[in-house]
Amino acid sequence: MTASTQVAAARSASPEPSDRVVLAVRDLHVHDQVNDRDIVHGVSFELTPGRVVGIVGESGSGKTLTCRATLGILPERLVVSGGSIEIDGRDIAGLSAADWTRLRGSTISAVFQDPASYLNPSMRVGAQIAEVIKVKKGLSKRAARRRAIDLLAAVHIRNPALVYEQYTYELSGGMLQRVLIAAAIAADPTVLIADEATTALDVIVQAEILDLLADLRERTGLALLVVSHDLAVIAQICDEVLVMRHGEVVERGSTSEVLHHPQHEYTRLLISEHDQYGLERYLETTEPAHVL
Repeated sequence: MTASTQVAAARSASPEPSDRVVLAVRDLHVHDQVNDRDIVHGVSFELTPGRVVGIVGESGSGKTLTCRATLGILPERLVVSGGSIEIDGRDIAGLSAADWTRLRGSTISAVFQDPASYLNPSMRVGAQIAEVIKVKKGLSKRAARRRAIDLLAAVHIRNPALVYEQYTYELSGGMLQRVLIAAAIAADPTVLIADEATTALDVIVQAEILDLLADLRERTGLALLVVSHDLAVIAQICDEVLVMRHGEVVERGSTSEVLHHPQHEYTRLLISEHDQYGLERYLETTEPAHVL
C-alpha cells in the first residue's frame, strides 16, 4: 500500500462531513506597523475537505501575505489587525509557538515557488522527507525511509528509491517541486497551500504538477488553497476564485462564473491578458450551457 493510499484509507475509515470547515479566514486585515497602514483589507473564504479555492492577482495584491498570515509566518513588521483565522476549528490568535510547531505540517502545510530555497542542498532529498516523518509521525528511521519512498512514488516520481538518495542539484525544477509536495504531505495535513507553486516551471511540467495536486485532492480529501498570478492555473484546478487587487478582494465566486461572466473591470483585464496562456481554450471548453 502506497503512502497516498494509506492516507486515503485512514480518512475513509473515519469519514469527515464534506461541509466541515478546515480553514476559515474571516474579514482578515493585515497591518504594516512601520508605515501604519493596512495592506490586506477584509479577505474572507472557507475551505472544506476536497475543495480548492484560488486567489489570483498581480504582484503586491496581498495574496501571498494572506497565505503567510494563515500560516502564522508574517514578517515582523506586519500583524493581523482584524478579523480571524481558524484552522480546524482553532483560532490561531491563541496559538503558542509550540502549538504552531505541532500544527504546521500535520494540519496545515505549504508549497512555495522556489523549492530549492526550502530544501537543504547538503542532505539527500529523501532524508529530508524522512526527517519530517520521524518528527511529525514518530516513526523509526527505517519506517520513515520506507514511507518517504512511498511518498515519492505517490507524487509520480519514477525510480523513487533512486531519487531518495539524490541531492537537489541532481534534480530538475519539476522533480524538486514534487519532492517538496511529498515533504508537505508527509504528515497527512488536511490543508495544503500552494503559493505560486508552478510559476517557475515550463508549461508541460506546470500541467503535471497541477494534475498531481488535483489527484491528491481527489484521493485524500486534501483541501487546497492555490495562489497564483496566472488565471489559467486557477482555471484548471479551482472550484472557487478570489480576485485580489491592492490588498482587497474585488471579485469572488465559482471559477466558472467568474471567468465566464466577470463583473469587475480588473477581472476582465486579467482574463484578456491571459488569453495567450491557454485561458481562452479553457473558456471555450467550459462555457456553461444556457437554458432557452
